Amino acid sequence: MHAEEGVVVKVLAVIPARYGSTRFEGKPLALICGRPMIQHVYEHVRECSLINRVIVATDSEAIAKTVHGFGGETCMTSPSHASGTDRVAEVAQRYDADIVVNVQGDEPLLPARALAEALQPMLENASLPMATLKTKIENHTDLNNPNVVKVVTDQNGFALYFSRSAIPFGFDAVRDRIWFRHIGLYVYTRPFLMTFAQLPQTMLEKVERLEQLRVLEHGYRMQVVETTYNPVGVDIPDDIIRVERILAGR
Repeated sequence: MHAEEGVVVKVLAVIPARYGSTRFEGKPLALICGRPMIQHVYEHVRECSLINRVIVATDSEAIAKTVHGFGGETCMTSPSHASGTDRVAEVAQRYDADIVVNVQGDEPLLPARALAEALQPMLENASLPMATLKTKIENHTDLNNPNVVKVVTDQNGFALYFSRSAIPFGFDAVRDRIWFRHIGLYVYTRPFLMTFAQLPQTMLEKVERLEQLRVLEHGYRMQVVETTYNPVGVDIPDDIIRVERILAGR
């Protein structure tokens, strides 16, 4: 069924899912252990007791049909959105939620506990506009992989910078193993999400191709919570095999 509009919820999770992709067309519908990837993501989000409602935001009738098939809710969005955040913001405009969670649709192993960890500071501190996650980098090959985004924070856990490069640089960083990977799960207050979606792009955002830098460049704070979850995303078809092996091991 399509989600009803105008329903008041406290925490709304939105999973942006588009069919078109240059590296993996139809990725949300790819089968993992016999079920579409979007179903794995949706069901993990539903397991988080802090989330009141979960909606898949898509511009694809095929994805919407699949989601309805396993009992999920969808919201059809514009096909012209430049990013998943824009798609999430369109959905958030239609619902009177206090907090909105932007869940990546290509992380079928994302556990409910990671969602709860990202949500907790937002529920405890109404002044926070936004929160996200980080996890320690244990594999040094990830440091020079531009697809693994790194983050550094201040002493209170607020983001200082995100980069595709290895940050911080230095021998102490090697000795103390203090590199952190950013996990692309975002939690916003609904008013801030509406503001963020209207902010103009910034220089560092364009250089790094990291949308979250727009938040920092415009002077907003972002809480970064450390988690032990190590993300295993699906970018190309070969990643499906890796995810299935992990699920088989469980």
